[in-house]
Amino acid sequence: MTSSYLVSLVPLFPLLGAILLGLIALFSVGSGEGPNRRLVGLIACLGPILSLVVATRLFLGLYDHPQGYVHTAFTWFSVGSLHVPAEFWADRLSGVMIMVVTFVGSLIHIYSVGYMGHERGFTRFFAYLNLFTFSMLVLVLGKNVPLMFLGWEGVGACSYLLIGYYFTESEKALAANKAFIVNRVGDFGFLLGLFTLFWYLGSKGVWTVDFATIRAHADLITPAMAGVIGMLLFVGAMGKSAQIPLHTWLADAMAGPTPVSALIHAATMVTAGVYMVARMAAVYGVAPAAGHFIAIVGMCTAILAATIAITQHNIKKVLAYSTVSQLGYMFAAVGAGAYAAGVFHLFTHAFFKALLFLGAGAVIHAMHHEEEMDRYGGLIRKLPFTGGVMLIACVAIAGLPPLAGFFSKDAILFAQWESGWYWLYAVGLFTSFLTAFYMFRMWFLTFTGRPRDAQLFSHAHEGPAVMNGPLLVLAAGTVTVGFLGLPEALGGSAFAHWLAPAVGEHAHLPADLSGGALAAAKVALHRSEWLFASFAVVAGGLGILFAWLKHGTHVLPVFGQASGLFGVFQNKWYFDHVYDALFVKPSIHLLGWGTRHVVDPFIIDGVVRGVPRLYGAFADTIRLLQTGAVRVYAYVLLVGMLALLSFVLTKWSF
Repeated sequence: MTSSYLVSLVPLFPLLGAILLGLIALFSVGSGEGPNRRLVGLIACLGPILSLVVATRLFLGLYDHPQGYVHTAFTWFSVGSLHVPAEFWADRLSGVMIMVVTFVGSLIHIYSVGYMGHERGFTRFFAYLNLFTFSMLVLVLGKNVPLMFLGWEGVGACSYLLIGYYFTESEKALAANKAFIVNRVGDFGFLLGLFTLFWYLGSKGVWTVDFATIRAHADLITPAMAGVIGMLLFVGAMGKSAQIPLHTWLADAMAGPTPVSALIHAATMVTAGVYMVARMAAVYGVAPAAGHFIAIVGMCTAILAATIAITQHNIKKVLAYSTVSQLGYMFAAVGAGAYAAGVFHLFTHAFFKALLFLGAGAVIHAMHHEEEMDRYGGLIRKLPFTGGVMLIACVAIAGLPPLAGFFSKDAILFAQWESGWYWLYAVGLFTSFLTAFYMFRMWFLTFTGRPRDAQLFSHAHEGPAVMNGPLLVLAAGTVTVGFLGLPEALGGSAFAHWLAPAVGEHAHLPADLSGGALAAAKVALHRSEWLFASFAVVAGGLGILFAWLKHGTHVLPVFGQASGLFGVFQNKWYFDHVYDALFVKPSIHLLGWGTRHVVDPFIIDGVVRGVPRLYGAFADTIRLLQTGAVRVYAYVLLVGMLALLSFVLTKWSF
C-alpha cells in the first residue's frame, strides 16, 4: 500500500471505533446487562493507537517527501466549476499535528479506561471520544477549507457531547450549551472569511478552496483584502481557541470528565485556531496588519487569563485558564510571523498540559472527585508519583531549562523582541512570571503542608497502572521534546527547519550578510539569545519563589477577599457579567415575551384551535351537498358519468 492511501486511514480507524462503540451502546440500552468493559476499552483504544502507527509511518516518510502525501477518497460535492473532493493531505505541518493528536489522544484513551471505569455511560463516553479524535484528524488533514471546516464543526459538536457528558446535572448541560453557542459565534466569522476568500480569488479567475492553490496564488490578494479575510478567519480562531472576547467558554468546559479536559485543552480542539493561522500563513503574509492584531489579541489573552488563574481554587479551573494563557502565547508567535515557534509551543504544550490535566485527574480520583484545592494539602505523602510528574510539568510550563516549555516559550518571547514589539515582549515576560506563580501555587496547595481534609486524605491513594502509565510517558516527553527546538546559540531548531517547507522559516539574520559581517551578526544573535533566555529563567524563578513564600512557607500574607484589583481577577474581569447583561438576559426576556405573546397565542393555540375550526368549515361545506332531494343526487350522478365518459373518450382518441 502506498503512503498516499495511508493518509485516509489515519482518520478512518477512530471513525470505525466510534461507529462500533455507538452500536454497542445503542443495543445495550435496556438489555439489563451492560457491555463487557474490557472489550469496550480495547475497541476504544485500538482506533487512536492504529492511527498513531499509520501516522508515524507517514511522518517518517515526510523526511524524503517534504511536499507531503495526498489521497483523494471521493468527490464530496461539485457545483459548476467548483469541485470539492474529500482529499486528505499529510505535509510537514499536518504531520506534526497528527502525531500530536494520535499520540496524546491514545494516552488519554488508555488513561480513561481506568479513570472512567465505574461510570454508567462508559461505552457512550468512548464513542464520543473516538468521534472527537476522528473529527480532529479530518480538521488537520483536510486539503481544502470546507473539509477542514467539517472537522472544525465536528470537534465542536463532539466537545458539546463530552462537556455535557453528565447531562442530567443542569450546571454541566449549561456549560456544554455555552461552549457550543460561543463557538458558533466564532464560526460565523470563519464562514464569512471563507466565502470572501473564495469570491475574491474567483474574481481573479482562480476558483479554489484548496490550501496549496490558495498558497500559490496568495499574491493575487491585495493587502487590504487579505487583512479582511485574515481578520474574519481569526474570529473563528478566537472562538475555537478561546481568545478574548470569546474565551469565556473554556473554563466552564471543566464540567466534563477530566480526560475530556485533557483532550480538549492539551493538544486538540483548542489548538485548531493556531493550526488554521499557520496553514493560512501565505494569506497572513500579505497582510502584516492582521498579524499584528493577532499578536496583540494573543498576548492580551495570555496576561488576562494568567491574572484570573492566580485567584482560582478549583484545580481544573487553574489549568483551564493556564491553557487560555498559553494559547495566547501561540497566537502572539504566529501573529509575529514566527509560525514555527508558535507550532513548536503547541507541540510542547501538548505534553506538559496533558500531563497536568491527567495528573489533576489522578488527584481528583484519589480525593473522591473533590476538585477544590482548599481541601487538599500534604498529598505528596499519599501520591508521590503523581506529585513528582506534576512537578515536572509545572517546571516545564514555568519556562525553566532544560524542560520543554523553556525552549518553546523562549522562542516566542525572542521573536516578539526581534519583531520590534517590545511592549508585547514585556507583557509576555511578566505573564511568564505569573504562569510560574499560579502553577506552583497549585502544586504547593495540593501536595505540601498539612492535609486540610483529614477524611479525604486518609483514603487517598495512587491510581492504577493504566492511569500511571500515560503519566510516565508524558513526563518523559516533557523532559525531552524541547531539545527539538534549540536556539541558534545551541545549533538551531530542528523543528523550525522541519516545518520550513510548510510555513516558511523565520529569519534571525539578514539574508544579504556574508563573511565577517555575518560572523559578527551571529555572535550578536547568540549573545542576545542567552541574555533573553536568562530574563525568562529569572521571571520563572521569581514566580516559583513568590509561590513558595506565599503558599509553601506562608511568609507572605494571603490575598484578601474579592476586593480591589484582586476582586477583578477573581470575577474573571467581569466578562461573564457583561455578556449576561448585554446578551443573555435580554435574549431570555425577548424569547419569554415572544413565547407569551406570539408563539403561545398565535402558533400553539392557533394550531390547537385552528384544526377543529378547519375541520368544522370543511364539514359545513360538504354538508351543503347533502340536500335530501333525489333530483339533486341524480343530477350529480349524471354530471359524474359524463365527466368520466369524456375522460375515457379523450384518452382513447390519443
